[in-house]
Amino acid sequence: MDPTLTAPFELGVGPGACLLLHGFTGTPWDVRPLGEALAAGGFRVRGLRLPGHGTTPQAMLDAGAEDWLAACEEGLAGFREPRVAVVGLSMGALLALVLGARHPDRVQAVVGMAPAVRFKDRLTRGLRLARPVSLALAERLRPWVHKSTTDLLDPVARAAAPVLAAWPLRRLRDLWTIQDLAWAAAPKVRAPVLLAVARHDQVVDAGGTQELARRLKRAASVRFIELDRGAHIMPRDEGRLVLQQEVLAFLRRARTLDSGAPTV
Repeated sequence: MDPTLTAPFELGVGPGACLLLHGFTGTPWDVRPLGEALAAGGFRVRGLRLPGHGTTPQAMLDAGAEDWLAACEEGLAGFREPRVAVVGLSMGALLALVLGARHPDRVQAVVGMAPAVRFKDRLTRGLRLARPVSLALAERLRPWVHKSTTDLLDPVARAAAPVLAAWPLRRLRDLWTIQDLAWAAAPKVRAPVLLAVARHDQVVDAGGTQELARRLKRAASVRFIELDRGAHIMPRDEGRLVLQQEVLAFLRRARTLDSGAPTV
């Protein structure tokens, strides 16, 4: 993968602060347009590259759920600002919820884009239901999952997307771990939460996101939106400008309410 496309990034000078998280087998490239918009809108943005991601398929052999969570914890702790918004895509959305539950005094707001609560792919869903025996058998038959493209409607973005050529099937266990942690964390999140899905997403089921929204019982507020345009990699797809406006407005309002200043 091209390291100039998949590198982590830091943008903006604040006064707001935002940690930006990509998804499973993804890279910071997926979320960078949103990071640029937030930086232009008054946020200091840190876009992480999760361990094992953005380099080679073999790198995924040595990184799992504990490593991804540790990287997110380190990324959050690295901000000098006392309050930080956490924004994630797909598995990154789940990681954002876990951080929100673990650090209520630190996380100002949570944005989950296409949360990877439940997948549309029948094989993945079947393995999830029948684990762990089914996964052990599947690993022997097909240890690697090969990829050639990503879920984007925009043809220009899809052609430019850095795609990990393959990933080890064993990492599904780690993805399931993150799903379970986020599901358990949701009722503990107290920050305001924005959940966003795209109508043409071929990866995750929007119904899972709606169920997740209902679990956010202690959140200061919950907003759910569905974009008419775009697919799974929402920050890069056809609805990206609407997404940017929604996220920026949401985070600005959360920051204003957090400071106790009157809203406009």
